[in-house]
Amino acid sequence: MDIITLLPFVVLIGAMFLMTRSAKKKQQQAAQMRDQMQPGTGVRTIGGMYALVKEVHADTVLLEVAPGVPAVYAKNAIGAVLEADEYDRIVNGDPEPDDDAPAVPDDASSLTAGDAGGPSLSKTDGTPAGDPVVAPADDAEPEGAEAKDAKRDGDADSR
Repeated sequence: MDIITLLPFVVLIGAMFLMTRSAKKKQQQAAQMRDQMQPGTGVRTIGGMYALVKEVHADTVLLEVAPGVPAVYAKNAIGAVLEADEYDRIVNGDPEPDDDAPAVPDDASSLTAGDAGGPSLSKTDGTPAGDPVVAPADDAEPEGAEAKDAKRDGDADSR
């Protein structure tokens, strides 16, 4: 066999090895993260529920999903183990807004506060706001031409 014919197979096997190696590394990191769980730790499940760990068993975890509401989950259902301050921030909300972050108003009234009476409703061409301005059409026909072409009430569509 020629080495050129074996090259695609070698590249394919190498790519498969690299992909399985990275997947195995991720699984090991997830297992290590799940082993860090201790009672009192905040976690996020793979379904997005936040809870506190009450008890850790071999394959299961007892979580308190609400005050006084325990639930049993599989260890594989834990998506992330959170630090205490992060868990408190997510569950209880962020009580202190950042002073550096720009404040977004609830309504647009504060955005137009500089205008005394709001936007001006007068026209810029000098005519008062109540008078309509009618521009003549360039392709307008004389008034009599429209009357000639109009159908009369008794006329039929076909001839």
